[in-house]
Amino acid sequence: DYSPLSPEQAALYQRVVDEAMERIGSAQDIERRGHVLAMLTALKQVCNHPAHYLADGEIDLRRSGKLQRCTEILDTVLEIGERALVFTQFKKMGVLLQQHFEERYEDEIPFLHGGTPATRREEMVRSFQEDADAAPILIVSLRAGGTGLNLTRATHVIHFDRWWNPAVEDQATDRAYRIG
Repeated sequence: DYSPLSPEQAALYQRVVDEAMERIGSAQDIERRGHVLAMLTALKQVCNHPAHYLADGEIDLRRSGKLQRCTEILDTVLEIGERALVFTQFKKMGVLLQQHFEERYEDEIPFLHGGTPATRREEMVRSFQEDADAAPILIVSLRAGGTGLNLTRATHVIHFDRWWNPAVEDQATDRAYRIG
C-alpha cells in the first residue's frame, strides 16, 4: 500500500534533502557517497515517522501517513480475529511501533529484534504460535526475522519500511508462509 506523507513529514523530508544536498555538493568521492547514504537513511526514517528521525518520542498517529495506514490495516486484521507480523529494519522504529500498538490495542505487543536473548526469542515465537491469548501482533526486526523462524500463525505480513534488498523481505515474509 502507498500512503501519503503528512504535512510535517513532507516539510521535514524537504529539509533533509536541502541540508544533505549542501553537504553532498561540497564533498568529494567517498565522503560524497557517505553523505548520500546518510541522506537516504534519514529520508527512510522521515517516511516512517517524524519521531523516528527527530527522536522526539511523540508517536502521534497524525504525524505519519505510513503509521496511519499500517494502523488501519491492523485494525481490520484484529477485527476479523487474525494475526499479523510487522517487520521493520530499524530497532528504534520497532520500539516506537511497539509503544503505539500497545497504547492503541491495550495489549503487550512483543518486539523480536537482534538484541532479544535466545530464551526470550524462543518464548515469544512459541507464544505467538501456540497461545490462544497471545498478542495478535508480533513486531520483528527484519534481520532477526530473516532466518530460523516459523511464524505460520500469522495471516498477514506488513513490511513497515522497505529493505534495500527485496530478497531479504521475501525471506522474512516466508516466515509466515512456511509449511513444516
